[in-house]
Amino acid sequence: MPSLPPWPSPAPAHGGVRLREFTSDDLPMVLDLATDEYVQHIGSLPARAHAHEALDWLERNRGRWAEGAGFSFAVAEVARDRAVGGAGLWLRELATGRASAGYSIAPTQRGHGYAADALIALTGFAWTIPELHRVELQIEPWNTASVRTAERAGYQREGLLRSYMEIGSRRRDMLLYAALRPD
Repeated sequence: MPSLPPWPSPAPAHGGVRLREFTSDDLPMVLDLATDEYVQHIGSLPARAHAHEALDWLERNRGRWAEGAGFSFAVAEVARDRAVGGAGLWLRELATGRASAGYSIAPTQRGHGYAADALIALTGFAWTIPELHRVELQIEPWNTASVRTAERAGYQREGLLRSYMEIGSRRRDMLLYAALRPD
């Protein structure tokens, strides 16, 4: 695997958010995120996490870059630097010119456009990495809010991946969305 590029400076930003490193001050957001029952099925944050479990999750995410997995960012409001969610650019396929992206906004912070702003900032950052030519998203078909977020951020639907991934002990179909490096 090629080495990862340095941590971005300045922090990627768009609209009302900027993407920054997680800190222990983000604990309230992580505890809020842990109230979303779906989150436990798609990541390593336990449902209804206790403070020590949430702090462990923060530390795991702070280590993603050092371990070579990619960039795990806190999504923070620009005005107050308060975390409202997380976004990741996963680079395990960097050698092939591909990356995958993900985002999640804490339940109490949804409906403000933070996810789309974060995905736009994350994708803009992706294009600063010369090796990248494609960023992919996988979205469950029922998740219309995430589909709207992807489309608002300029991603295009490419198809349906049938029985693509196990989530919550069940095989799930996933919509494939992608953004390509602008010419």
